Amino acid sequence: MKTITNMKNSFRIAFVIVASIVMVSCFDSSKPNYQYMPNMYKPVSYETYGEYEIFPGGLEAMLPAEGTIPRGWQPYDYPNTTEGLNLAKAELINPLMVTDKSLANGKQLYDIYCALCHGVNGDGQGILVQREKILGIPSYADPGRLITPGGIYHVQMYGLNSMGSYASQTNELERWQIAQHVMNLKATLEGTPLLAPQSTVPTETVNMDTASGNAVAEH
Repeated sequence: MKTITNMKNSFRIAFVIVASIVMVSCFDSSKPNYQYMPNMYKPVSYETYGEYEIFPGGLEAMLPAEGTIPRGWQPYDYPNTTEGLNLAKAELINPLMVTDKSLANGKQLYDIYCALCHGVNGDGQGILVQREKILGIPSYADPGRLITPGGIYHVQMYGLNSMGSYASQTNELERWQIAQHVMNLKATLEGTPLLAPQSTVPTETVNMDTASGNAVAEH
């Protein structure tokens, strides 16, 4: 009798072990068997610019809410006209303190965005000009060219002739830093004094004074 009982117990133990092995072998650690909130594990993916009924207007790429502005955006009151450019040249002043850091950042940004056409030295001999991909880029030192910090900033905002706008690639601070470097390139070509660093204190942000239309730097 005792032997039969032991056999039954052994059979039960063996059955449990075999059943456990079979169940565990079917598990997939990357796909849990039970998901209480499936959307947390398998989010719905939408194609860029795809058409889906769930979105207002049926398009995945929606316009910003009416009345909103991009974070960090500042108004720029000079229009994209010849008159606006001339006014910016005459009135708009670079608000940044000239520092080693701002000059270094300006050079780095210039080399990325501007040197391809205008040349590393600002002589209009960028690599695209040398390869004759684009022609007619003047030197910053060409006679009769009125180049001012405000004009440089304005052209970066809107573009000029065949040059497009760089407002989407650079922020306000970066555009003013580029303007500093361009003025130094012009001075080097003309043999006039360079912008001298006034302090080692780095410039952090630039805000636009909406009342005057002039930029104001914060350190």
